[in-house]
Amino acid sequence: MYPLDVVKTRIQLQVGSGATAEYTGVIDCLTKIVKKEGPSRLYKGISAPILMEAPKRATKFAANDEFSKFYKKFFGVQQLNQPLSILSGASAGAVESFVVVPFELIKIRVQDVSSKYNSAADAFFKTIKHEGPLALYNGLEATLWRHIVWNAGYFGIIHQIRTLLPEAKSSTQKTINDLAAGAIGGTFGTIFNTPFDVVKSRIQNTVNVPGVVRKYNWTLPSLALIYKEEGFSALYKGFLPKVLRLGPGGGILLVVFTATMDFFRSIHYKD
Repeated sequence: MYPLDVVKTRIQLQVGSGATAEYTGVIDCLTKIVKKEGPSRLYKGISAPILMEAPKRATKFAANDEFSKFYKKFFGVQQLNQPLSILSGASAGAVESFVVVPFELIKIRVQDVSSKYNSAADAFFKTIKHEGPLALYNGLEATLWRHIVWNAGYFGIIHQIRTLLPEAKSSTQKTINDLAAGAIGGTFGTIFNTPFDVVKSRIQNTVNVPGVVRKYNWTLPSLALIYKEEGFSALYKGFLPKVLRLGPGGGILLVVFTATMDFFRSIHYKD
């Protein structure tokens, strides 16, 4: 799925549309990258997300599970309802954000068409050297918005879809239900959070220069600025490659998580 993420970032970072845009769509972007930069460019910087995925997903589901327990106890309910599912997902997204920010920043900077970094490691060390360690957390506020909104939509939709699907009476039906719920949840999460993702990409790709005011800094003013300069559609730049990745990915994620948890429960409680 990584090439789709590269395409998403390239499209989000370009200012302008129509004749002034370097990339006009997913296929156009993929074709131009391969033609001008070589197929390997589609995977440049992949080490950052590879290192990020395990702690990111573990944090997401572990935090969501703990917040679900906490909110049920706090509000005095036995079963998780949709409002609490949304609240638990949003809370998990906030925790997850602190884990992913440095990895996301490095990934964005390597994926940019004008990137001067040779690899994720090169971007990491040069960012620290020239901007300081705290620069790795540029875009934290935007990342919080992105992950809070996505996880709230994802877990909230999953809860609702599961109540509408037929009861799973076999492992196959359970897998199908999880795949459907996760895919729909991932799609809606992406619809809700794409504007925040666009802002996050632009903030994190901006190098800190002493004495120079950053064009994109805080989320809400940046959203307003992009809307003013480029129109509403600019807030959804990169939506297609993003939803193609996170729609099916959300379904696969839920299926694998559920299957893995069932496996560990079977070991833990086998005696």
